[in-house]
Amino acid sequence: MARLRAPQDARVAPPFGLEFVFLNVLLMQLGVPVPAVPTLIVAGALAGDGRLSGAGVAALAVSACLIGDSTWYLAGRRFGGRVMGVLCRISLTPDVCVSQTQARFERWGPRALIVAKFIPGLSMVAPPLAGATRMAYRRFAGYSLIGGCLWVAAPLLGGMLLRPEIDALLPRLAGVGGAALALGALVLAGYVLFKWWERRRFYAALDMARIGVHDLRAQLAASPAPLVVDVRSPTACTLELQRIPGALHIAAQDVAQHLGELPHDRAVILYCSCPNEASAAQAARLLKERGFSRVWPLRGGLEAWLAAGYPVEGIAAGRAGALRPQSGFSP
Repeated sequence: MARLRAPQDARVAPPFGLEFVFLNVLLMQLGVPVPAVPTLIVAGALAGDGRLSGAGVAALAVSACLIGDSTWYLAGRRFGGRVMGVLCRISLTPDVCVSQTQARFERWGPRALIVAKFIPGLSMVAPPLAGATRMAYRRFAGYSLIGGCLWVAAPLLGGMLLRPEIDALLPRLAGVGGAALALGALVLAGYVLFKWWERRRFYAALDMARIGVHDLRAQLAASPAPLVVDVRSPTACTLELQRIPGALHIAAQDVAQHLGELPHDRAVILYCSCPNEASAAQAARLLKERGFSRVWPLRGGLEAWLAAGYPVEGIAAGRAGALRPQSGFSP
């Protein structure tokens, strides 16, 4: 009797299924620090030789992107700028709450959603910003789908191109079993710790004396009164159409271009609407480097001023990005 032979092209069973791909991508899009790109690369290699359905992987991954983006869109539409504060506090990317990410959204408009997933910080900020600024959902979903398709396609194609190398690696990973899982968990923990350390270093660099809202209120009644500068981005101003009376508006990223408008003989108080006063502290550090000695960020920013019940003035929606205050420099 002829002896049956094992097929020469026997391959290792896929290490995960379509459900894992969907869950991994969805968790990442919701903000959980579980990288999905390695999963998509391996899925691309498995789809290349038929062990996974390529169409199924792509459809589920893009669907997970749209679900995650839509969740943040709806949160931004429901809670407005408060969602941005939550993102700043939980994100491992230190520049999420800094106005550069909002500036990209302002400069590119809805097209930012197409490239957002490729840019750290912007990937989490863009969907809730779209909701907070009342972008129509149909338009949002269209751009989100395009961006999701591009982001998913890149690692899938990479996996297909690297299929021989990945096929050679998978049996080894299957052999070590639990050790591979432990190594993966260790790498993930190391990544989270590194991002946490990077975030702490970012805020430590912005550590400086701040002025409280009660002290600012008292100083505004003195002569000469300090100059108050609102360094929120135009989008942040749109989310909260109020400001400290008489404040000069210069977005944080534009402060260096408007140094001539700031006096050296008066105190300059800067405020923003992001946690830890990150944008205001960055702008204050820049001014100190340029020779301004009496510069302080406002502790708690606009939120603390509003919580104290102090007066504010409205900003017309069409003038949210205007540089000049409506009522002059002095409150």
